[in-house]
Amino acid sequence: MTQTVPVPQGLPMERDAGPFDPPREITRLREARPVSPMVFPDGHEGWLVTGYDEVRQMMADTRFSSRQDIGILHVPYETGMPAPTEPSPPMPGMFVAMDPPDHGRLRKRLTGAFTVKRMKQLEEHIVEITERQLDAMANLTPPIDLVKEFALPVPSLVICELLGVPYADRESFQANSAQLMVRDQTLEEKMAAFIGMNTFLTELVTRKRETPGDDILSDLGRHEDLTIEELAGAAFLLLLAGHETTANMLALGTFALLEHPEQLAELRADAELLPGAVEELLRYLSVADIFFRYATEDLELGGETIPAGSTVIISLLAANRDPRRFENPDALDLHRNARGLLSFGHGIHQCLGQQLARIEMRAGFEGLLRRFPTLALAVPAEEVKLKTDMNIYGVHELPVTWTA
Repeated sequence: MTQTVPVPQGLPMERDAGPFDPPREITRLREARPVSPMVFPDGHEGWLVTGYDEVRQMMADTRFSSRQDIGILHVPYETGMPAPTEPSPPMPGMFVAMDPPDHGRLRKRLTGAFTVKRMKQLEEHIVEITERQLDAMANLTPPIDLVKEFALPVPSLVICELLGVPYADRESFQANSAQLMVRDQTLEEKMAAFIGMNTFLTELVTRKRETPGDDILSDLGRHEDLTIEELAGAAFLLLLAGHETTANMLALGTFALLEHPEQLAELRADAELLPGAVEELLRYLSVADIFFRYATEDLELGGETIPAGSTVIISLLAANRDPRRFENPDALDLHRNARGLLSFGHGIHQCLGQQLARIEMRAGFEGLLRRFPTLALAVPAEEVKLKTDMNIYGVHELPVTWTA
């Protein structure tokens, strides 16, 4: 029987339970009512889904639409796009905000680029990129910021090479993508970053179509049924997702390991723990937490009726911490079998680049722990600047040190 609980006024966001845990209010809501009503800041009513089974069921049901032009409130955390008060059509090529058949038409063009086989072929090269960045880091005098010197450059280098984006342009696109992730900002600020990013990528894919190379964007450009606007939109999504999430996982994951020294010592002692450790960190941290869906008809979920037109928020972090699915879920346990985690989503929108992200994290954590056996925080843990102001969670900086 559904418990009577106060309806949250807005999405609880304060990380009051610790830097790695969901807000206490989110946990309380999951325990009491995994599908609960909530009131948005503009006063309209929607729903918050926090239970593992309910989130999984919802993400597999395309009647919960990803199209932002049918929602009451346009607040797409997952794309970092501007949030006007009226619904608006999705950006061409932004297939994460599309439903079938439009979603499938674009996504199928990319599935061959991100197969498990192709990613395994790239693994050796990704390790080389990681080792070069670790060489550069080793030549620095500690303390250093791990985000700036390692966690951000590695996935940026990898995704730039895969997509065919000049790495020399990284400062511009990294600044714009970071701005797009800021939660509370003016529409003018977000639009300026969006226009800057979109202009850069439109010019790039136009050149790729005219003079293709050996990269994913050139491959996409060979499909004449895709417009320049669609190519730019797909590039926008791939570039943004391809470095922001992995960079945050590398930095926040290192922070979590340093704060769990017994787990860290076990991982250093047994390299075979690494693949499972990556899965557990993905579950435990769930940096890409909040997603939106819109009910296209009256739908039943978790014993609740979601009226047609409702805006529904999903918390992947809450779902990945659901004790109905994972035993002792708030503990970081590198021996856990985290199979079934929802960090990459579920259903037709499950992350295309998940195998790439796993390879980058395995290479990153393995190399970092091997090359820097005395790695430690250079500041007290409470002084680490958390990305509570961003739509993808992580740390703004991670000051670390080591002994020669």
